[in-house]
Amino acid sequence: MIFSSDNWAGAHPAIAESLVTNAQGYASAYGTSELDRKVEQRFSEIFEREVAVFFVGTGTAANSLALSSANRAGGIAFCHREAHVNVDECGAPEFFSHGARLCPVGGARGKMEPAKLEAEIRRFPKENVHGGQPMGVTVTQATESGTVYSLDQIETIASIARSHKIPLHMDGARFANALVSLGTTPAEMTWKRGVDLLSFGGTKNGCWCAEALVLFDLSKAQEMHFLRKRSAQLFSKSRFVAAQFDAYFAGDLWLDLARHANAMAQRLADGITASAGSRLAWAPDANEVFVVLKREAAGRLQQQGALFYDWEVPHDLEGNLAEDEGLYRLVTSFATRAEDVDRFVAAC
Repeated sequence: MIFSSDNWAGAHPAIAESLVTNAQGYASAYGTSELDRKVEQRFSEIFEREVAVFFVGTGTAANSLALSSANRAGGIAFCHREAHVNVDECGAPEFFSHGARLCPVGGARGKMEPAKLEAEIRRFPKENVHGGQPMGVTVTQATESGTVYSLDQIETIASIARSHKIPLHMDGARFANALVSLGTTPAEMTWKRGVDLLSFGGTKNGCWCAEALVLFDLSKAQEMHFLRKRSAQLFSKSRFVAAQFDAYFAGDLWLDLARHANAMAQRLADGITASAGSRLAWAPDANEVFVVLKREAAGRLQQQGALFYDWEVPHDLEGNLAEDEGLYRLVTSFATRAEDVDRFVAAC
């Protein structure tokens, strides 16, 4: 009953096989191999336009490079107050951008409220040199709360960013999970709705170590080559990242894996809803389920072998838990089995 994180799951067999296959022989280095080029072209096909693709090792690297590419003197990037870039990346976005700041924006269930975003941006008028200047907006899709921005919500936030002449970045560590949840296309969920840069994650969805920064504005690509190299994210044997994405995309495996993870999360949510000993904090949209349990019950479940994390109560849920209750996060993955979900529900 392992629901700690989708990072705990291994690599899908097809992706592991592709790594072994592409480990043979020689291939030109630093992203110049035929396999690298093939996968870059596949990204363009998936997004229905030519894109620039930069392989990196972690989602934190992708996010930090994206924000550093948008940096301005005194730059300020706007994100949800509980976004990964704000609370889980140890200041990497600020470090990579040499002193830019993150401005947290409120909103329920992990999603920025447009009115609050607009208000925060207006706190930093460009004529006030003392405060700094807006440099970008970043949204997380799916969010750290397991919810998903609708296409209209993405477009609304993009229009706010565009009105202030700053780019919109999407942290897509769980991009595939959000995509299948909405039943849409990669193009519709990104550039067609105003997204300028995308951190495209594969590691949480069956890859071993495969992340990419996708630029929809090709004019920004040349500078990104230097930013990536300077940040020590240019891999010499990048074919091993390409090999993972090659198998990931083949036959739409990436979408199938995400659908399975989401389905297991929904199965878990349905079981918790029917249980007398637990309740959902809110309905999940993707593969993260947040549940309210009595702390004694949580300890008992963990003694029975269930693995999950205590979770800090978000601001919009404060005051809604009893003294003896806690908030817990359970994450499903491509490797989650229905019988393990059912065992957990029965234990509840």
